[in-house]
Amino acid sequence: MSIILASASPRRRELLGRLGVRELTVLPADADETIPAGMEVSMAVRELSRRKALWAADRARPGDAVIAADTLVYLDGAVLGKPRDAQEAFSMLERLSGRGHEVYTGVTVIKDGALLCEAERTAVYFRSLSQAEIRAYVETGEPMDKAGAYGIQEFGALLVARVEGDFYNVMGLPLCRLYGMLSRVGVELLTGRQTG
Repeated sequence: MSIILASASPRRRELLGRLGVRELTVLPADADETIPAGMEVSMAVRELSRRKALWAADRARPGDAVIAADTLVYLDGAVLGKPRDAQEAFSMLERLSGRGHEVYTGVTVIKDGALLCEAERTAVYFRSLSQAEIRAYVETGEPMDKAGAYGIQEFGALLVARVEGDFYNVMGLPLCRLYGMLSRVGVELLTGRQTG
């Protein structure tokens, strides 16, 4: 059995590596990432992760476990995705400055015909940022491939005053929730034994 990660995210790959996953196949999903109009954000991340997981499952071998995830940052009733350019990254960070927002990650696990799809929510609070700090952070290049234009595990940690909920969810993979989902389909990360 191999675990297939349907994501190109180096952060998700790193987190699974920290959990001792050795037989990991990275298969970035080529799935539609359009959010249906009017869909509530926790439903949207579940739907996006489900699409990615189904795409990868079509390419998996029998017995493989597929993991897919999708993360969105939510502020004032709007989704903040990955910025298109440095100006948009600056604008997003300016909006987040001194305020709280929510990070949602949808996770889907597929194995041997079982499909589990769940979502995790974490509240993140930024300290007040000066324009010079925002500019300096954008110049690191770090915001460009991240929802909400920041990565909490890197320089972005300097922007965050506090987190309420699963820290790893903000990195893009809620590990405690994922552990429970994998356990339910017979993949036991803690003991290493496989069932089912």
